[in-house]
Amino acid sequence: MNKTFQDEEYNYIVSSILSEEEFSEKMSQIRHHDSNRLNHLMKVSYYSYKIAKYLRLDYEQVARAGLLHDFYLDSVYSQNSIKDKVLLYTMKHPEAAVKNAKKLFSLTEKEEDIIRTHMFPLDVKIPKYAESWVVNLVDKGISTAEFGNKFGHQLISMANVSFIIFLHFLRIG
Repeated sequence: MNKTFQDEEYNYIVSSILSEEEFSEKMSQIRHHDSNRLNHLMKVSYYSYKIAKYLRLDYEQVARAGLLHDFYLDSVYSQNSIKDKVLLYTMKHPEAAVKNAKKLFSLTEKEEDIIRTHMFPLDVKIPKYAESWVVNLVDKGISTAEFGNKFGHQLISMANVSFIIFLHFLRIG
């Protein structure tokens, strides 16, 4: 994510979140697909920010909410069964992320919606804002690419090509 750290405007927007130790330390310690959760959050936040900016949407709220969309702790929920894991990863973690984010940061209604609805259509909460859709779709693309790293280069290549085509279509990349 070297591009992230070279974008001064983006860094300014998310600096208050990244400087919060409870957020950055905990998220960097939790495994997420092929890396850690903080890396995932940074990717979703940054690419969502770039797309929202291009589309002339509220890119500041997108950057902030994109960074907070998975701000939950796995240990909060019992994960003894497949059913528990499915519930956590689809329906429970967006609400936990909103709750955790609100403890440390002031959120707008739009930022809450972005975080709360990022699992649509796996969760039935439908995004209300264009900004929510941007984070939702970018999260799906990046999660697919990250998940694909576990299964070899064929799947990751397909995911990357799909994401590049999507970005090229928007002429952002």
